[in-house]
Amino acid sequence: MIKVGIIGATGYAGNEIVRLLLQHKDVEIVWYGSRSYIDKKYASVYQNMFQFVDADCMDDNMEGLADAADVIFTATPQGLCASLVNEGILKRAKVIDLSADFRIKDVKVYEEWYGIEHKSPQFIEEAVYGLCEINREKIKAARLVANPGCYPTCSFLSVYPLVKEGVIDPNSLIIDAKSGTSGAGRGAKVNNLFCEVNENIKAYGVASHRHTPEIEEQLSYQAGMPVAINFTPHLVPMNRGILVTAYANLKSKDISYQEIREIYNKYYKEEYFVRVLEADIYPETRWVEGSNFVDVNVKLDTRTGRVIMMGAMDNLVKGAAGQAVQNMNLMFGLEENMGLQAVPMFP
Repeated sequence: MIKVGIIGATGYAGNEIVRLLLQHKDVEIVWYGSRSYIDKKYASVYQNMFQFVDADCMDDNMEGLADAADVIFTATPQGLCASLVNEGILKRAKVIDLSADFRIKDVKVYEEWYGIEHKSPQFIEEAVYGLCEINREKIKAARLVANPGCYPTCSFLSVYPLVKEGVIDPNSLIIDAKSGTSGAGRGAKVNNLFCEVNENIKAYGVASHRHTPEIEEQLSYQAGMPVAINFTPHLVPMNRGILVTAYANLKSKDISYQEIREIYNKYYKEEYFVRVLEADIYPETRWVEGSNFVDVNVKLDTRTGRVIMMGAMDNLVKGAAGQAVQNMNLMFGLEENMGLQAVPMFP
């Protein structure tokens, strides 16, 4: 059995890790970490865990946790994992960090966009960006994985094939993304109150959202050149889900729709969690809810010489907890989809 500890187990992403791992036959959760609920029953925080979890919430003592667990999930705000991790911990346990602390390779870019000092830059280079579809082999050998952000995961997987193949001008990319309110976390915020979000949709973080440099960095690796994009997220009044609609200029107007389809099939036909939809069937969040699947599709606009790339996924699963479990499976030599085969929920 793989012994698992979770720091931040009472946040939305942390609770989703718990839910998924309780269905994983090779895992035992030994540490439910939470600063806010120390010594309280975990099931009293999340009543859906009644009779599934009898454990109390514990603190974020990562040193003690490293002695108790084989792998540590840190589902915490930016800066905490970087302030706690050290060489001794990494020698005793693998770490999968769901914050942004190790996603961006340039520490100056991280500090500029997140507004905090990085406390352990010595581990940035070693950390593997945990997007299994592109870094599978590196993840298998990693002891520190930077679990990607929700918007970057959906954005990247929606456009990756055409960027990699050089079909589009990556610097013409415009990514319009919409997310449910769980993406903002469980903390009490006025802007997330029911009366503030219900019957409303709004853009936020316009030209300044923290996920922008993460998306740009990963696309730059695939394009083989620096990439700068326009990324605009929107908040929509639903619990879960992300929908991405991206637009880019084609380098050649002679490419056909069938050729573009074949590119997507080339990259994703062997990917269990990426579903390329049939022609003219467009991604919807309701068809991926509660699952680790990402639905993608593409539309050629010959009139404008552009292409429209679309993707939908559950922000708490493939956008956070499910992807983290997917990474854990790879790190421990398990089947990648173990514990993640649930069919999307509907309605």
